[in-house]
Amino acid sequence: MDQITLSAVTAVGHHGVFDFERRDGQPFVVDAVLHLDFSAAAASDDVRDTAHYGEVAECIRGWITGEPLNLIEALAVRIADDVLQKFAVSAVDITVHKPKAPIGVDFGDVSVSVRRERP
Repeated sequence: MDQITLSAVTAVGHHGVFDFERRDGQPFVVDAVLHLDFSAAAASDDVRDTAHYGEVAECIRGWITGEPLNLIEALAVRIADDVLQKFAVSAVDITVHKPKAPIGVDFGDVSVSVRRERP
């Protein structure tokens, strides 16, 4: 299967279990790997025959900036399910990073990853 990789779609969201996270917001970063067959797009050279990564990025940003969720696990699953529903992909891998998570020790990043496939 061919792949489109979309890295570091970044926006401020208000996800988290703490009141200050929902009030103040923080950056969320999402990576997406779209699995699809490029045969039709390669033959036609037409963006309509592939998953338009600009539209995928807008979809992801909409989830980041949208209705607050408690868990980044929930955010990752919702993004993956939405991408799978809206775009002609056979599978999608989504990683949600929360680099400013309220963790009481020094850390570089925290992330969760999900994969969703068409039945």
